[in-house]
Amino acid sequence: MGTMKRLQAFMFELRPNGEQQRDLRRFAGSCRFVFNKALALQQANHRSGGTFIGYVAMAKHLTEWRNGPETPWLKAAPVHPLQQVLKDLERAYQNFFARRAELPRFKRRGRGQSFRYPDPKQFAIDEANSRIKLPKLGWVRYRNSREILGTAKNITLRLSAGKCYASIQTEREVEPPQPTATAAIGIDVGIARFATLSDGRVIAPLNSFKKHQQRLARYQRRMSRKVKFSNNWKRERLKAQKVHIRIANARRDFLHKATTTISKNHALVCIEDLQVRNMSRSSKGTREQPGIKVRQKSGLNRAILDQGWAEFRRQLEYKTQWAGGTLLAVPAHHTSQQCPCCGHVATANRRTQSQFLCVACGHVAHADVIGAINVLERGRRSIACGEDGSGRGRKTTAQPASVKQEPTEATMREIAHA
Repeated sequence: MGTMKRLQAFMFELRPNGEQQRDLRRFAGSCRFVFNKALALQQANHRSGGTFIGYVAMAKHLTEWRNGPETPWLKAAPVHPLQQVLKDLERAYQNFFARRAELPRFKRRGRGQSFRYPDPKQFAIDEANSRIKLPKLGWVRYRNSREILGTAKNITLRLSAGKCYASIQTEREVEPPQPTATAAIGIDVGIARFATLSDGRVIAPLNSFKKHQQRLARYQRRMSRKVKFSNNWKRERLKAQKVHIRIANARRDFLHKATTTISKNHALVCIEDLQVRNMSRSSKGTREQPGIKVRQKSGLNRAILDQGWAEFRRQLEYKTQWAGGTLLAVPAHHTSQQCPCCGHVATANRRTQSQFLCVACGHVAHADVIGAINVLERGRRSIACGEDGSGRGRKTTAQPASVKQEPTEATMREIAHA
C-alpha cells in the first residue's frame, strides 16, 4: 500500500526587532493597498463595460504602480507577496462567479494584516537556531515551540494585537491511516449543551465570548470616548484586540481537544448538516419590513457563533480522515422530534427544550440524546442503504462533510455488528 500526502500548517510567534516589526507593518500595508487598488480597477472596468482583468494583465498594472511616480514606496515591499495578493483577488472573484462567496470587498486599515510568501525558494528555516530568513527582512527569530514536520511549501505572516505570527504550510508523505477504533457516534450540537453524544455523554459549552463580554464592552466604551486614531484610542483598541484574541484562542483550544478525542475513538462520526450562516443571519429586516424580536434573535446569533459549530465540523473533517474514519453530515430536520423506538414524528413529542416524550409509545429521554441517536441512525442508513433516515423517501441527502470517501473497513465492521 502506497503513501499519501498530508498538508499541515505550523504556527509560531515571531520575535522581530524594532526595525523588522516596522517593515512587517509596511509590507502588510503595501499588500492591502495593492488589493484595494486592484479591486477598484476591476470595479471601474466593470462599470465601463470591460471584461474581467485576469492575473497576467493585472500583474502588468502592478509593475506600473511599483515603477510609477505616485507610489514609489511599493518598491520597498517584496514583489512576491504583492503578486500573491492579485492571485487572491482573482480567486475571490472566481468564488463569486461560481456562487460560492459574495463579491470581494475593500480591506480596512488595521484589519487582517497579513501577507504570504508563496514559494519555498523565497525563505529559509533554521530550526536549530529558531530563525526564519525572509526577503527584505533578513533572519527573524521565532518561538520554536514544536518541530516542523515535512517540507515547507509557503509561509504566511500575520500581525495581530501588536504581535507577529508565522504560519508555515508543509507537505509530507505519510502511511495510510490504520483505524484502531470501531465504534460509531452521533452528535447533536446545541447551546445549553455544546455537544450531546448518542451514548449519553455530554460536552459542556465553553462560552468563551460570554465569559469576557463585560470586560470587552468596558474597553470598547472607553475606546468610543477617545478621539479616533489618537494614541489613547489606539491604546484602548489594543486592549480590546487582546481580549478578542484570548476569546478566539480559548475557543480554538477547546474545539481541538474535543475533536481530537472524538476522532481518535470513533470510526464513524455523524453530525447534523447545519447551515450556520443561515441560522445566525440577522433578523433586523428593512425599513419597510422591520424584523420581529430582533433583540432576542441577536442574542441567539451571538450564542450560536460563540459555540464555533462551523469550526467544530471543519476540525472533525480532517481529523477523522487522518485517523482513517468517516465523517457524515446528515439532514438535521426533526432529529429531536422523531422517536427512535417507534419512528413517530410529531412536534408534541418534544415537550420542552430538554424533555422528550413520545405521544405514540411513551418513550421518555432527554431531547438532545434523542437527537444524537437519530443523527447516528441516519448516518448508518446512509452508508448501508442509501437512505437519509428522515422519512422523506429513499433518496439520500446525507453527504460526507468533505470529499466523498468510501467507508473504512472498521466502519463497515461496526455497522455489521450494530
